[in-house]
Amino acid sequence: MSDAAVNEPLPFSADGFRLRALNQSGGPLETAWRDHGDHLLNPQFVDVARDLKLRDAAVLVPVVDDGDEAKIILTQRTATLRKHSGQIAFPGGAVDAEDGSPEQAALREAREEIGLDPRFVEPLARLPQYYAMTGFRITPVLSVVKRGFDLTLNPSEVDDVFEVPLSFLMNEANHQRGSRDFNGTQRHFYLMPYENRNIWGITAGILRTLYERLYA
Repeated sequence: MSDAAVNEPLPFSADGFRLRALNQSGGPLETAWRDHGDHLLNPQFVDVARDLKLRDAAVLVPVVDDGDEAKIILTQRTATLRKHSGQIAFPGGAVDAEDGSPEQAALREAREEIGLDPRFVEPLARLPQYYAMTGFRITPVLSVVKRGFDLTLNPSEVDDVFEVPLSFLMNEANHQRGSRDFNGTQRHFYLMPYENRNIWGITAGILRTLYERLYA
């Protein structure tokens, strides 16, 4: 066995994730959005979404350094929110003028929503943008989070926060597909049921893109 193989980090550790995030497969970020996740399943909806007046948004994909088995932090949104109420989501939201970058917006939103202190977060890279029919152009910001943080949930936005093993989410066997009628056309999406939670929609689409760019 070569020294390189011996020293290579385990794939689902934070170090393994970091290495893959910085060396993604696939096309350039600016043009690869169409080639991944549920965009690939619904090219007609992507074209419609791109023609909407989109607002820039960012989400933090927080991978917690937990030894050989890193975890991803996810939230459950409150049932009273106007959009995506009750759904599983990454911390994130609209990019404000004062943010300066998607990274700053994602860090700010994570602090506002779940109290995650940016001092524990190492932003690494971006995934291709996700075009949402709800009017947002979302930039996923990949990051590693070191243990020691405390979380305080904003009850007006988040009902719960939990962690899912990276190895579970990056296992294609756990990627189911579903479809729904949307204005007379079938829209296809990914689902990743975990314990008593159903991860689907935008979040599952971004996770699928993460799998395709880093682990496929």
